Amino acid sequence: MNRLIKGDKVRVISGKEKGKEGVILSINLKKQTAIVEGINLSKKHQKPTQQNQEGGIVEINKPIPLCKLMLIDPKGKFGVTKVKYAYDKNNKKIRISKKDNSEIGKVSKTKTEK
Repeated sequence: MNRLIKGDKVRVISGKEKGKEGVILSINLKKQTAIVEGINLSKKHQKPTQQNQEGGIVEINKPIPLCKLMLIDPKGKFGVTKVKYAYDKNNKKIRISKKDNSEIGKVSKTKTEK
């Protein structure tokens, strides 16, 4: 189960990009990687095409492993925080910050009763 979702603001905790912050643009759960805006940039040479008449050198975001990312506390008090899950009154699954027990956001799944 993944504790980071698209749109979260994260900080890189290890590697050559350590300390940089950005917003998650997409996540690949099979490979356990994410593409983060402005992090792990690479230059690619592109030939001219119908859509891009000029071609040239283009900067693209490369994937970074999820284990190197940590969620930034939305309230901004504590820097980075770990995430735990709980259910609200309507049995909706929510993410909670471990540092101050505040709600981070809802998850689309609901609790099923047996």
